[in-house]
Amino acid sequence: FPEVVFGQNKTTSQIAAISSALLKNSDTLLITRATLNAYNAIKTGPASDAKYDKIARTIIVDRRKNHLPVCGISVLCAGTADLPVAEEAAITAEIIGCVVERIYDVGVAGLHRLIEYLPTLRKSNVLIVVAGMEGALPSVVGGLVNTPIIAVPTSVGYGASFDGVAALLAMLNSCAPGIGVVNIDNGFGAGYLGATINLGATQN
Repeated sequence: FPEVVFGQNKTTSQIAAISSALLKNSDTLLITRATLNAYNAIKTGPASDAKYDKIARTIIVDRRKNHLPVCGISVLCAGTADLPVAEEAAITAEIIGCVVERIYDVGVAGLHRLIEYLPTLRKSNVLIVVAGMEGALPSVVGGLVNTPIIAVPTSVGYGASFDGVAALLAMLNSCAPGIGVVNIDNGFGAGYLGATINLGATQN
């Protein structure tokens, strides 16, 4: 997959110039942590077909012809406050070439909602599980499936969550097997890794 643009702290002119250069050699483009101003610069400049997701703060361009995405990834998040990170992961996996099943608002405060999705979870090649607060959801899911799990801590929570550090440590210390952890709020990293695992599993 071509280079991804990290939009945060870049000027709109810098993002437009980088995007223009990348699109000369690629039929896809992904910009993360992008602003609406950056999107407007892309849309009026190098890519009138660009699309912006205001929740995930991503800009994508997809010019692939006859592309068949591959099923096998499910993205879960504990609550609505985790949606920006979960959507960043989902959109990243989609632009790389995967079909993503979104399962949202299934945190431990309403665990009964998770149970109905067990058949979907168990047939997935990889799960991306996003949670803030105490970060318990990946451990719970890990005890229910034998599917590889990518855990994503978010900075959502009250004071003692320490902007996601509590969730990060909880996920790193999980006793459930098969869990790998990415950095706080790193939906992009989780989506990229998840897509890599899914595509590899499908090819094998």
